[in-house]
This record gives sequence, structure tokens and C-alpha cells, in this order.
Amino acid sequence: MAATGQRPERAYHQDYICRVRYENNLPPPPGSLKMLDIPIDGMDYYASPGFASRLHRSQPINIEANAELGMPIDLVGMPGVFDGDESSIQAPLLIPPVHPKDKTLLRPLSELGKPKYQGGGISFLRRTEYISSDTARARAEAAPKSTPRSPGQRLRKPVDTSKDDPVNVLRAAVKGFNIAHPDDAYIGPDTKDNIKGLDSTPAETEAWDNPKHPVRSNLKPLDFYPVLPDLEAVTDAGHYIVTKFTANPTQIIDKRDIRMDVGLLRPGDLSETVYAEYQSKMAAYEADSVNNIHPGAPPVNFHFFLPADETSAVNLSKKLDVDAPDRDDHALYTAQGGDGKGVFQLHHQRVYETWRSTAIDANHAHKEVALALHNPELEERRRNYRLDPQASSSNRSGKAAYYYPIIQKIQLKPHRSKNLAQLGVTARIEDQDDEGKVDAFDVVVEDLDETEKAKRAEHRAELLGEEGETQNGDA
Repeated sequence: MAATGQRPERAYHQDYICRVRYENNLPPPPGSLKMLDIPIDGMDYYASPGFASRLHRSQPINIEANAELGMPIDLVGMPGVFDGDESSIQAPLLIPPVHPKDKTLLRPLSELGKPKYQGGGISFLRRTEYISSDTARARAEAAPKSTPRSPGQRLRKPVDTSKDDPVNVLRAAVKGFNIAHPDDAYIGPDTKDNIKGLDSTPAETEAWDNPKHPVRSNLKPLDFYPVLPDLEAVTDAGHYIVTKFTANPTQIIDKRDIRMDVGLLRPGDLSETVYAEYQSKMAAYEADSVNNIHPGAPPVNFHFFLPADETSAVNLSKKLDVDAPDRDDHALYTAQGGDGKGVFQLHHQRVYETWRSTAIDANHAHKEVALALHNPELEERRRNYRLDPQASSSNRSGKAAYYYPIIQKIQLKPHRSKNLAQLGVTARIEDQDDEGKVDAFDVVVEDLDETEKAKRAEHRAELLGEEGETQNGDA
């Protein structure tokens, strides 16, 4: 019997907080359960570690698979695979959209499980204390509405949207030229032909006079080159094409083959089937450029030609060098043509097909360029010290980094169907390139004619920003 003077125990309401960190929300496997006939006597035997291993060995997984394990590798049924067309065994260029039911399976690990909820003032690990909704509400009401700014903290400046104005962008570009050439800076009012650049700060002028590497401040520039167009190397088309082979095109592997410097690539004609397929891809891209990729340049096959020996390659390089002193010597020719005149013979090596092509928009022809550094002092020093006996005196008088615009980049690989036919794997297929195949070329180096001079003069005028230019007689 309890004493009458004892006070009754007071009951306190407590909340139990439990958080599940790992949870498996994946659905059960779709396969049916496999019932095993296991006797139930001897729990110690079934609970031993070796029971599961013996059960795994005695109950193999019943999988009925064919000889190819569900992945046929027979290429006989693939259309066109032995003709060089590998589209049937390649992945599609356009990845199909993911089905809405499959998007759930592509979620990252961080999104699996229940969504994380962080209550007010509750952390995962904390000391034991009484928590209620009234306490959280009181803390929220007691918290300040705004965080005071410290004296050393700076406010973020508002973004000046006027800087994106095209006129201001042009003024910023002109400012860079004014810093580089202050004597030529235009300081007058804005006109149709001239615009005044933005005012430069002392820090910008100091950065131009004493340039520093943005990351490695201990590096110092060794030399400076102005970037200029090479007006003497302007082609008839006004641009260049970069060609890369996927494999070594010659049999020389222990050193550099100098014959590659004067190699010749002759494009072949497209067949009607290939041209029609290319036109259909281009029409699909023009109709819907979102779901169709640009087909690029037409898949043209190229015939590759090289001189027979290194002597012919060296002499042909001298004939092509406008600065070589003996370029007009007819004794440089290593063969004779049908009319008895001197020629260079370039022999056919093999046929290459376009494996990958990247075309650059003609409106942005200077988006990618090749650079060549030219320093007359270094060239003169090399000739004086005989570091390069083949070095010739260039007509370029100024020191500059000359750039050459690139309009297209092509990667070539050997023609597959012809190589297989030569090995006897497939039957010989008459190709459109066989109709006009040439075994050798007789090359003669001559000066430019009037038509070629006019084309190059037009491209020079575009680079100089002039309406016309006097035609010169360079080669």
C-alpha cells in the first residue's frame, strides 16, 4: 500500500524522432519465385556458412540460351556490310528520346530514397532535448528578419545592361587597338567610318606594357608577334583545307617522309547513289535542323599521289618556293614528259574515303586559322650559322605571325570496299573512281595566269578592306 504523503509521478509527453538514411524503393523483380524443396530439420545445419555455397552449386540457374547468348554476330544478314556500308551495325547518329517510364531508372544515386527534409533547427546528430512545434515557431519569430551587413562587406554592383549594346561592344574592341597603338587612336566624334573607343584605365595600359600570365606569374614572354594575314600566300579559293590521315599513308615509319610535303590529293566524282543520299540528308536537315544533324561536306573519295623518291620531293619543293634562288632552274625536273620537257612525276598510292568532315561557316571563315611565325632576324641568323642551308631569303620584310584561314577539316581513311576486294574477301565492285583513275601525274610548275591573279587579288582586297587592289605578278 502506497504512503499517502507521496506525490504522484508526472507524465511527460515525448516525441521519438527516427530518420531512415537508406531505403530501397526499387520494385520487386519481375521473375516468378523459385520454390525449393528443403527439409526443415536441423536449423544449425541450414544456418551454417557452408550451406549457402553448397546450395548455390547444387541449384544452378536455369537459363536457356542459344549458342550466341542472344547476341548474333553473323554479318551475312547485315545489308551492305561487306560493301563498305557499316550503317547497319553502327549506333544511330540521333539518340532516340528516353521513354518516360525509363527516366526513373536513370536517376542518380543522390535522388534515390525519400526526399530529404530539414526541419527548422533540427540536425541529424544533436543532444537529447525536448522539441516541439512551439519551440521551432518561437525560434523562427526570434530570428532577425534581415542579416546586418558587416562594415567590410561590399554590396554587389547592379549589372549595367548597356554594356551589351552593340555600339559599346564595338567601343570596347576599339579600346584594345587604341591601347596597342596609341598613336593611331581616333579621338574625334563618332562618324560613319570611325568610332571613338572607350577610355582605358592605367591598369589596362600597364597590363599591355608588362603582360603577365593569368595563372603562372613567374613566366615571362620571350617575344611578341603581330597577327597579320599572309597576302602572298592567298589561294584562289581564299582559304585552306586541313587534311588528316587516320593511319600512316606511307611505308616509312622510322623517320619523317619528306614526300608528304608535296603530296597531291585528287578528289573523285560522286556516284549518283551517294549524291542522292547526301541530298536527302541535306534536305532533312534544312527541313528540321533540330532533330537532324548537318551532313557536312559531300563524302568524296580522294586519290593520293606521291613522288617516287626524296630527290624529286626536294626539287619540287624548291620549284614551289617563290623565295628559292634556283627555283627557275629547269635542271630541277627529274623526268621528261611526252613533249620532251622536264616534269615531276607523282605516282598513285591508294584511294581514301572521307571518314569525318567538319565544315566551317563561310560567314565565319576566320573562326579557325593556322599560324606561322616569321622573324627575318632569326632566318638571317640561321643562314649565317648554317643551321639551315636550305633556308631562303623571304620577301616578307616584317616580323609577324601570319595566319591562314581554314574553311574545312577532313579526316581520311583507306577505302574499305576496295581493300577488301584486293584481299579477296568480297567481290570486286565497280566504283565510280575507277572510271577516271590516273596512275601518275606529270607536274609542271608555272607562274600564275591572269584569271588566277584576278581571283587572288579579289581575296586580298577583302582582307585589306578595300574595293580593289593592283594585281601583282607573284607566283
